[in-house]
Amino acid sequence: MRLFVALLPPPEAAQQLGALVDRARALPGAGRLRWTERPGWHFTLAFLGEVDDALVPAVEARLAPAARDHAPFTLRIAGGGRFGDRALWAGAAGGVDAVGRLAAGVEAAARDAGVPMEREHPYVPHLTLARGDGRTGLDPYAETLTGFVSSPWTVRELALVRSGWQPRYEVVAAWPLGPGK
Repeated sequence: MRLFVALLPPPEAAQQLGALVDRARALPGAGRLRWTERPGWHFTLAFLGEVDDALVPAVEARLAPAARDHAPFTLRIAGGGRFGDRALWAGAAGGVDAVGRLAAGVEAAARDAGVPMEREHPYVPHLTLARGDGRTGLDPYAETLTGFVSSPWTVRELALVRSGWQPRYEVVAAWPLGPGK
């Protein structure tokens, strides 16, 4: 199954971002972009790719302690940008360093479970909003994100998510951050 590990923003923050995204989607040329669905918005910590079903229990067993090793932290959706003309994204503010440490811990856990992890670029916490067609410049859409900051929330868990067709994303398992109670 195709898996990734992510942080899921709460509905309030997604709703605030959604109002801004609605304005971006009204700009000329927005119909040429593939916009992501609000229920699937997430901050990817690690993309695991296609994982054999037999390996999933090992992945889950390694992710649980990785979550316990990281305390809850405060995060906001803030600003945004683009990766060339390939992707439009919203960024993060607040616990960005904590997100980076958690992403590194998640990658290490996945690698220890036997999942090959190869990062092509430095980790940048982001929430993908749209994918470009390579012909449509994303600057006007990225500019709509300038100055945006959502309400803060406390990130309390990480989720193992399956990427599929129906539903698009499905949480397979989730673990609380920090030591158990």
